[in-house]
Amino acid sequence: MTRERDFDELVGREGDDAERERLRRIHDLLVTAGPPPELPPELEAGPNLAMTLGRPPRQGRRRLALLAAAAISVGMVFLGGYIVGNRSDGSGPPAGRTIQLQGTSAASGAFASLLVEHGDTAGNWPMRLNVSGLSALPEGSYYAVYLVRNGKPWKPCGWFVVAGVHSGTTVTLNAPYELQSGDTWVVTKQQAGTSGPGETVLRPTT
Repeated sequence: MTRERDFDELVGREGDDAERERLRRIHDLLVTAGPPPELPPELEAGPNLAMTLGRPPRQGRRRLALLAAAAISVGMVFLGGYIVGNRSDGSGPPAGRTIQLQGTSAASGAFASLLVEHGDTAGNWPMRLNVSGLSALPEGSYYAVYLVRNGKPWKPCGWFVVAGVHSGTTVTLNAPYELQSGDTWVVTKQQAGTSGPGETVLRPTT
C-alpha cells in the first residue's frame, strides 16, 4: 500500500501564506482525483532526490532575486549621481562650484569668491565674482580674471575696476572655453599699455 504524502512534506516550509494556500488547494484536488491510470511506478512512489534537485526554483525565490537585483541597481545609480553631484576635489571641471580666492603679497588684504555656474560644455560658462580689498588703479589700468590651466594663466574671462579697498565689487563674467579637469582662476593686475597676464593679486586658497 502506498502512503499518501503529507502537504508539508511535499512542499516544505518555504513560501508565504498566500502561495502555500494556493498550493494546498491544488494538492487537495490532486489527492481527491487520485493517480492517473497506469501511473508509472517511479511516479507512484512520489518524488525522489533526483526529481527534487532538478525541480526549478519556486516563483517566490525568483521574484525576491529580481527585486534584490533591481534594488542594488537603483542604489548604484543614486550613489553614482551623489558622487558626481558632490565632487569637490578638483577631479572634474569646476562648474557648479564656488572658488575662494585670497590676496597675494601684491594685495594682502584682498579676498574674493568666484561662482562658476553650469553652462555649455563647449564654452560659455557664466561666472560671478565678489571681491573686496583691492586698491583702485590708475586710469587705463584694470583687473582681469584669468583661467589657469596647467598652473599658468591661460585665457582671460573678463575685466573690471574697483573704487578702492573699502568698496566691495560684484562682477558678472563668462568663461567661453571648454573647461577641463584641474582648471581654476586668478585675478591679475593689468597695467595700461601692457598685454598678456599681469601680476597675480588673487589666487585660490589652498
